[in-house]
Amino acid sequence: MTIMARRSYCIAFAQAALLSACLSGCQSPSVNSLPHSQPAGPLPARVEPQQTAPTAAALISTYVAIAQASYGDALLTGRELEVAVQQFLAHPAAASLASARAAWRAARIPYLQTEVFRFGNPVVDEWEPRVNSWPLDAGLIDYVAASYGTKSDNNNFYTANVIANPLLDIGGISVDAGNLSPQFLAETLQNIDGVDTNVATGYHVIEFLLWGQDLHGTHAGAGERPWTDYDLASCTHSHCERRRTYLESATHLLVSDLDEMVQSWQSGGRAYEALMATGDEGGLATQLTGMGSLAYGELAGKNLRLALLSHDPEAEQDGFSDQTLWSHYYNNRGIRNLWQGRYVHANGTMVSGPSLETFLRANAPAIHAEMNAKVETTDLAMEALVQQGSAYDMLIAAGNSPGETLINNTVQALMEETHSLEKIISTLGLQNVSIKGSDSLAAPAH
Repeated sequence: MTIMARRSYCIAFAQAALLSACLSGCQSPSVNSLPHSQPAGPLPARVEPQQTAPTAAALISTYVAIAQASYGDALLTGRELEVAVQQFLAHPAAASLASARAAWRAARIPYLQTEVFRFGNPVVDEWEPRVNSWPLDAGLIDYVAASYGTKSDNNNFYTANVIANPLLDIGGISVDAGNLSPQFLAETLQNIDGVDTNVATGYHVIEFLLWGQDLHGTHAGAGERPWTDYDLASCTHSHCERRRTYLESATHLLVSDLDEMVQSWQSGGRAYEALMATGDEGGLATQLTGMGSLAYGELAGKNLRLALLSHDPEAEQDGFSDQTLWSHYYNNRGIRNLWQGRYVHANGTMVSGPSLETFLRANAPAIHAEMNAKVETTDLAMEALVQQGSAYDMLIAAGNSPGETLINNTVQALMEETHSLEKIISTLGLQNVSIKGSDSLAAPAH
């Protein structure tokens, strides 16, 4: 379902004046020093707004600065993940595997805050499946439990197990998988046979290789892959050399892909130039498209409500590691980053600049107050989710009434936030803004 923010061709005089005020002049983002931001802590307190209303050019400048900072952090933590994986492979042990898993969790924090840049930016949306595709058919990559099954009506490569099979001949397709190089993963194995769930690259593949399947269903517990799966001296589940190569290639490829996106957001890069080509009004429309689509269609619909309706633990995003609730939490923080015009680096420094919040505070105080309240309500709902102590697959279990209430409260908060975003779009008189919808949710009321 696609939700179109339909606007009349003629913009009312008040709307035109408001947008005109936003489209003139320029202010720049700044970098300030803050205490270190703990990944599991509450969101930083709101920064007091500036006295004069910012302009569209200033808002877009902040938007770009936050994109550059958050993708930069994703690259930095991706490199740290690669180092941790190399250390684990050099000295396989329970402790080094735990360190690699911790590095994966840390690497997700900045990346998840970038997902607000997907929607409305075609360059980013085209690139995103290379690093964050899910769900994935794990049997394509490695061994799986008997409960996984042996075949799928939709996927000939459902149990191909490329780690165990250097030569594949499936469904009339012959594949030489002798060299599990980054190039092979990206150019041959990723989405092989045109199947989206044949995911061979990105965060979730690395997650599977570090944790293995979560076989606990809707009970407590994540994946329990043993460190000996990567130990040549005491190899478990066979093919440890090829499993080591796959993990090394996948982490190297992730870093390469993240570096590409960092460059894409620099002046002259594809994402940057595509955004600039839309003009000031187009830049504002892009920002609001990203915020609304992530809040409504992606978070509320696909990631929260759909899994709750199905009670299926396989529908959760970070299903191998049981980190799904934190994925939702940091996705939501990405929305708040753009609303407030600031992003906190892992080292505690902050990129900040003119924001939608400060603009609307000066020019449309009623809608500003409404949106600010909705953002705070969503933050509280997300905090309640991550602090309650159970993993997401436990909350969606059939008959878990408290879990259902927590999830529905968060879904409702995100939907209400989207309603306010649509009012902002109308207030600014922006044309042709398309907010991603979801079949699991009713269309928001206008």
